[in-house]
Amino acid sequence: MRINCNILFLFLIYGEMMDKKTKYFGLGILGGIGIIAIFIAILIFIPIVSMIAGPSAVAVIPVAGEIGYGASSENMTVANPDIINALIDRANTDPSIGAIVLDINSPGGSPVASEEVLSKINSSQKPVIAWISDTGTSGAYLIAAGADEIVASPSSWTGSIGVILTLADLSEYYKKQGIDIYSLTGGKYKAIGADYKNLTSEERQMLQTMIDEEYAHFIGLVAKNRNLTIDYVESIAEGKIYTGQQALDFKLIDKLGGKEYAIELAANKSGIGPGYQVITMSPDYGPLGELGI
Repeated sequence: MRINCNILFLFLIYGEMMDKKTKYFGLGILGGIGIIAIFIAILIFIPIVSMIAGPSAVAVIPVAGEIGYGASSENMTVANPDIINALIDRANTDPSIGAIVLDINSPGGSPVASEEVLSKINSSQKPVIAWISDTGTSGAYLIAAGADEIVASPSSWTGSIGVILTLADLSEYYKKQGIDIYSLTGGKYKAIGADYKNLTSEERQMLQTMIDEEYAHFIGLVAKNRNLTIDYVESIAEGKIYTGQQALDFKLIDKLGGKEYAIELAANKSGIGPGYQVITMSPDYGPLGELGI
């Protein structure tokens, strides 16, 4: 009977231990679920509060380096339109953001890539201010032209409304090196622009026609987005580079100022009151963002 009592006692202790483990395990699960629920509630609650309270931040989106579809590296910074456009979309869908500032420092680049960003700016539901720091020329100026207003530093370089195609004729070099290059083509003009020969007059005219067409398209986009006449833009374009002050005189920009002024202008346009936040957006911008001043 004593043995049975001991066994019963052990069973009671074991049962109590299991009850505690089950209890703690259950509390752990509930605690984990609670934490997840709180996190989800925060993610839902913040946008709701932002929608009720209204926007309280200005988003700054960098447009730096050559405009194109490649990736940045240690030796070169690329302003990829896919990334820039994705950030503009995020800024438009974030209820806490009231306006966008494009921080431009670029010599231009791909006409197609530049026009893609211009199109995205045109469709923005929130005010967009372009700020040109050191350089905002060619395709970068085309991007800036889509903004509601352009601010540039007095010493910045902007403009350069034009198109360029650069080809090299290395035929004499190849001859001196004893290198003979041949090509078999299907199509009369397939080898146009090859560096082992010069252009024929017909090829030169063909390429010039294409460049003139692209140039006219560029001028038309600037005229439309800056509310200027095509004749006027043609008269000041011609690939000329202007300082910020000159660009203001020629109506290519709207105001002179620095980055803080551009951000303040954006905040005022969106109706954000004092004490607003500045969010510098990057490709990894998430729910909490990257805050700066």
